[in-house]
Amino acid sequence: MKRALIVVVALLAGCVSSGTHEALQKEHATTLDSLKQTEGALDKEKLKSNELAARIKRLESDIASATRAREALEAEKSGMLSDKSKLQASIDDMKRALADLARRKAEADGRLAEFKSLINRFKSLIDAGKLKVKIADGRMVVELASDVLFPSGSANLSKDGQASIKEVAGVLASIPDRKFQVEGHTDNVPIKSLQYPSNWELAAARSITVAKTMVEAGMPPERISASSYGENKPARTNETLEGRAGNRRIEIVVVPDLSSLPGFEELNRVSAQ
Repeated sequence: MKRALIVVVALLAGCVSSGTHEALQKEHATTLDSLKQTEGALDKEKLKSNELAARIKRLESDIASATRAREALEAEKSGMLSDKSKLQASIDDMKRALADLARRKAEADGRLAEFKSLINRFKSLIDAGKLKVKIADGRMVVELASDVLFPSGSANLSKDGQASIKEVAGVLASIPDRKFQVEGHTDNVPIKSLQYPSNWELAAARSITVAKTMVEAGMPPERISASSYGENKPARTNETLEGRAGNRRIEIVVVPDLSSLPGFEELNRVSAQ
């Protein structure tokens, strides 16, 4: 009886072991299948992740390229703005230069017109050989030979000299807004007398006589002055009689209007300081 029980228990144990084994195998197969599915899903996710990483890398590359392109465009824009600014500055400089050139041309044309007008005013006296109109040291000058105006060594005007000076004074007085300076000149032949110790005094006396005569003829005294150069500013050679005669002269200078010259406003500012 006992032996039979043992056999029955062994048979039952065998049956249980066989069933458990099958169950375990089935569970193992299920687990393997699940693992395979999980691995497949992981592989797909890994593939997707790799694709996303590659896409992100491409996007980053595109962004970097776009950034470089934008920076290049900004640099080009900045350069264009700079060039535009320089071009505008160049245009402004050119406009100022053209305006200054136009102003200078107008001033030159004005001086030329004034000189031609002065010649026309004295045409009859020029044609008669009584005077010359010239440009000297940038100034308009009316030149009269002192031999025609004064006796030798004298500062007293001759009768013809007085008439000539009065005629000249009438013409010059009619020119508005201009001042004049009478300059006395001699040759280099020395003079020594009680009245005129040197050519300085003789030339000064002659220029003062001419200035006074012009005032008597109607020239406003505030518009005229007198000076002397003596023998120190010859217009011709003193080596010949003809040259010395040309150096004995009275010059009536049209005083330049400094307000029309370039830089006059700056001169005024400096002077005011």
